[in-house]
Amino acid sequence: MVRKVKRENLGILIFIIFLLIAVIAFSVHKFIITQEKQHIFKIETDSTVSISPDKLTSPNAILVRLKDNAILMQKNSQEKIYPASLTKIMTAIVAIENLPNLNEEIELTNYTFQGLYKADASMTGFQPGENVRAIDLLYGALLPSGAESCIGLADQIAGSEQGFVKMMNQKAADIGMDNTHFENATGLHNKNHYTTVKDMAILLSYALQNDTFREIFTSSRHSTQPTNKHPGGMTFYSTMFQELSNQSIIDGEILGGKTGYTNEAGLCLASLAKVGRQEYILISAGAKGNHHSEQYNITDALAVYSSIEK
Repeated sequence: MVRKVKRENLGILIFIIFLLIAVIAFSVHKFIITQEKQHIFKIETDSTVSISPDKLTSPNAILVRLKDNAILMQKNSQEKIYPASLTKIMTAIVAIENLPNLNEEIELTNYTFQGLYKADASMTGFQPGENVRAIDLLYGALLPSGAESCIGLADQIAGSEQGFVKMMNQKAADIGMDNTHFENATGLHNKNHYTTVKDMAILLSYALQNDTFREIFTSSRHSTQPTNKHPGGMTFYSTMFQELSNQSIIDGEILGGKTGYTNEAGLCLASLAKVGRQEYILISAGAKGNHHSEQYNITDALAVYSSIEK
């Protein structure tokens, strides 16, 4: 009888210990998530930017200094926008974090391309039945903004675009993008696919901490290895660097960027620049125009970066 009581007491003690461990683990997890969200930006009281936000063509914009996440300038930064192809920044970082081998070959099937041509989506230039390395799909998603590259990555990682979008939304929640919801991996317009330029700045700041993402984001061109459909390989170019051509900023350099455009989103740009000894990111959205007009997202970026006082 005494032995039975001892066993019961031991069982209760073990249960209490496991309960305490579970509580501690939950508290630690909650603390980590909270810390992830705490790279929320602070407003710089003494602005070092001479240009007025009202001078920008883009109705939504935010400029952040990367070293301390200080907001140097903002314009309707928490207003809902459609991100268009800026979405592919999230697609790329989620893919990078969930691909164990970036040299793994991924087959693009007919299903990969379903609906993309009809939607007039931007394409990398890959073909159905093509076997492409994951790293080449990542470059294809960010440089020429290829939709089939995004779907190929999504299907490989999550089994479907819908499954991958759940991962995108979870990542958005984890890093503090509280006013964002994704419906697809490409940025094709959907009224429930939205964000803010502030949330996109949080995303880009986070993604740039990843060396692979930064390398791709700051590349002006990329050549793939030969594939079964392109035995000579393919070379594609950054849409942003193509628009920049010979334009530059004062005492600095635009290091990388991702453009975006749909009729509903307007001209958008997420960019990284170095001015003096500091790095900055600028997110802008909603500028009037299209692929055939003046690229006001680019001219806004040049104006803002050139106005930073060293």
